[in-house]
Amino acid sequence: MFDRPLTLFNGAPRRALWLLAALVSLVHWWVLAEGRWDLGLNNATPTRPPAKLVFNTRRIEAPAPTASKPAARVIQPARLRVKPAATKTAAPEASPLPAEAPSILAAAAVLPEPALPPPPVAPAEASPGKTDLQPQAQAPAVPAEPLPAVAAAQPEPAKVPPALSIPSSVRLKYKLTGLSRGLNYHANGELNWLREANRYESSMVVSAFLLGSRSMTSVGEVTADGLAPKCFGDKARNELAVHFDADKGKITFSANRPELPWQRGAQDRLSVFFQLAGLLGGQADGVPTGTRIALYTVGPRDAETWTFIVENMDNLSLPMGEIKALRLTREPKREFDQKIETWFAPSMSYWPVRIKITQSNGDFVDQQLSGTSAP
Repeated sequence: MFDRPLTLFNGAPRRALWLLAALVSLVHWWVLAEGRWDLGLNNATPTRPPAKLVFNTRRIEAPAPTASKPAARVIQPARLRVKPAATKTAAPEASPLPAEAPSILAAAAVLPEPALPPPPVAPAEASPGKTDLQPQAQAPAVPAEPLPAVAAAQPEPAKVPPALSIPSSVRLKYKLTGLSRGLNYHANGELNWLREANRYESSMVVSAFLLGSRSMTSVGEVTADGLAPKCFGDKARNELAVHFDADKGKITFSANRPELPWQRGAQDRLSVFFQLAGLLGGQADGVPTGTRIALYTVGPRDAETWTFIVENMDNLSLPMGEIKALRLTREPKREFDQKIETWFAPSMSYWPVRIKITQSNGDFVDQQLSGTSAP
């Protein structure tokens, strides 16, 4: 049926293309034209400019750029170099010291404490007729300006040794009378004192019929401060010993008692009487009545300060004869303390020619010189 090709546009292909292009152009013009041929595609009301133009100016500020804060700088404080303060010598552990302070001249003073000088105090008004056999330290003057926060340690004041005259070797014999538990008794006593250069030995033995015996011994050195005991013994039923260790600064007891700090000038209960004799003999002008002599005295179980008051010169009638002697008294300070009265004879190098000890219950022992001999 279609064995022959179509020839509709074969004859005029260019003419048909031009016709088609013209038709398309006409349609576009019709659509976009204004006026009578307008199809209403452009009927929007034209915008007219306002009679008066008003300009509104709006200022938009960009936010200031945030300044980056520098990292906080940590300033480390400089390490201060502090000069170490001087080491303060530790004080010895507190111990049951006697209530009364020991005397300095009597070689029983506690060593001074390294500290700031104490504030000045008004000197106590001296009692009439009573003085101390020791140098009196004056209070330091008040400084015109306040003291600095830290004061330099004051040098230790030089100690003036007391004037002493220790007796030479001697043997003293005594007659003793006493009262014990309502019974009177009599006994014999012998005191041996041996001095060789700077060393001494002393012993006191008392024996009574049916009562037995009791002895005390003291061994030590003679120093510028007087006697310095090393060992003290007290023997009755049992023997008790006391050791004075100046190098280690302590006093030890064999009677299971706590040790005590050693003090310069400490005496035992036997050497104390010869220390008193040396102090009295060293005073060229004598010792006025009312003078107080304090000695730190150690017994077989404890220690305390014995303070003797110089009394009057008495005329004694002793088994040895009539002797003029100076009386010293230690009054009891507590309820059960002993009262001790001692007499020292200036004509016999102040040897103790009589010693009377009275207990709180009235018991007493009175030993009186009956003779002397070479040791």
